[in-house]
Amino acid sequence: MAANVKAISFWAMQTMPLISIAFIRTIALGSVLVGPMAALVLAADSGPWPTEKAWAWQRQHGWLVGCNFIPSTAINQLEMWQAETFDLPTIDRELGWAAQLGFNSLRVFLHHLPFDQDASSFLQRIDQFLATADKHGLGVMFVLFDSCWDPFPKPGPQRAPRPHVHNSGWVQCPGRDILVDPARHEGLKPFVQEVMRRFGADRRVHAWDLFNEPDNCNDSSYGQHEPPNKAELGLALLKKAYAWARQVNPTQPLTVGVWKGNWADPAKLSPLERLCLEQSDVISFHNYGPLEALRACVQHLRRYQRPILCTEYMARPAGSRFDPHLRYLKEQAVAAYNWGLVEGKTQTIYPWDSWKKAYTAPPPVWFHDIFRRDGTAFDPEEVAFIKRLTGKTN
Repeated sequence: MAANVKAISFWAMQTMPLISIAFIRTIALGSVLVGPMAALVLAADSGPWPTEKAWAWQRQHGWLVGCNFIPSTAINQLEMWQAETFDLPTIDRELGWAAQLGFNSLRVFLHHLPFDQDASSFLQRIDQFLATADKHGLGVMFVLFDSCWDPFPKPGPQRAPRPHVHNSGWVQCPGRDILVDPARHEGLKPFVQEVMRRFGADRRVHAWDLFNEPDNCNDSSYGQHEPPNKAELGLALLKKAYAWARQVNPTQPLTVGVWKGNWADPAKLSPLERLCLEQSDVISFHNYGPLEALRACVQHLRRYQRPILCTEYMARPAGSRFDPHLRYLKEQAVAAYNWGLVEGKTQTIYPWDSWKKAYTAPPPVWFHDIFRRDGTAFDPEEVAFIKRLTGKTN
């Protein structure tokens, strides 16, 4: 039997682009798969999409361009998604501004705590959000886990922003207490799988980003509270997240972005980077550097022969700007999601160094974000440039 399984698994990997996974599953008798066909389904579900399927997804969606979105009235993912502070009128208004730019996609962070409190209501709010985005011609890439900023998330009312500090209230998902205890990881499985079962064949969802920067130790902010082996813990949880997601088998691609360096030498990839790049259906990355740094990232990630998505960029003082970065990404057919839309409680108009350096007023050049809360642009010329690239103006 072992020899048969190996043979079928090898055959499956070679021929999977021609086989419908949905059809394969029809050979199941109840919940038990018959003989070597079990190995075929395992091969289909345990690894990334065939490359042709990934390119077909890109052809279907065209050039995705948009932003990382949170409404201006929310300091973090909890304030965005908890029932008491879910602000659909603001979401509707601000997504209208995104649509006016010609954006067609959003990257949006979820959190397991609202799901744990009331899964049914949480899923309903996600559906409301998707309906609002769809009304404005926007699809969504959801982010499930996140390793950035405050490692101690708590449900309920969220604290007020620290004045003039970048992302002073953003929270990790899961928090430190769960991340450091692998025995508790399994408790996150329902969050991943129920969200994907509900929306895993929903045309309004463009992709699933399983884990944002899993090994980010937040050295400039919460570093003293981070576990010394955070990279290993993040890797362990990410492996489980991939497995949970593959079991659901959504119609949208899975991805996890690499975010440090430019990945020039495959031999020097960390175990976490290797997992991200080898298991993602489509390749994603972050870069906040000058144009030459962005070019290097795209060049080196081409070796994976899959569609590429830049899921974070645009930090003006760091040299990452819409002009010329967005033009380059469009020329390269690389999906582009800048950080931020409307300045608000996240205070991401302030730079990262606001955790170490005191600011008393908004900087003359915003770090992130495009619009003020009244819908006026920080830089009208920048907005005009975006619209020209997206085809919103002649």
